[in-house]
Order: sequence, then structure tokens, then C-alpha cells
Amino acid sequence: MLAHDIIIKPVLTEKSYGGIQDKKYTFVVAKTANKTEIKKAVEEIFNVQVEKVNTVNVRGKMKRMGKNQGLTPAYKKAVVQLKKDSKSIEFFDSLS
Repeated sequence: MLAHDIIIKPVLTEKSYGGIQDKKYTFVVAKTANKTEIKKAVEEIFNVQVEKVNTVNVRGKMKRMGKNQGLTPAYKKAVVQLKKDSKSIEFFDSLS
């Protein structure tokens, strides 16, 4: 898999904003990607040094619209911790 196929999009929530000062960044990643592939993809795309990666499989939530019901899509989320001497990711600098 290519690096841009592994990292799908950043997660921009209040909780993820709190980790930016500690160089923790959150991304939605491909469901089949493992921690090693995620680490290599982030290092390749953003030219940074990754210390560790934590992943979470997020299940879809039940949503109702009247009598109709369905599930939101399930996805995989990765929290990436950069090394202390690594530069930060420029995309997130303007958000904090």
C-alpha cells in the first residue's frame, strides 16, 4: 500500500486538539494497516520522526431517522506520538 492510501484524513476534534501541544496527532487510517505501516506512512508524508503509534477500531453508531435505522461507517483511528526532537506537522500548527 502507498503512504497516501494508509493515511486517509486527520481527526479534528476537541480531544485531538489537546494532544497537538504534546506532538500527538490523530488520523483516520486504512482498516488493514498495522502500526508499522502507519508509522512509515506518517514519516514519509510529513517528514517527521514517530516515537509510537496507538490504534483504535471505532465501531459504527446506530442512527435513526424516523422509523428507519442504520449504522454510521466503522473506521480505524491512529494516535501518532512524535519524538521530542522531531519537528511538528505544519498542517496542525495553524489549528492550535
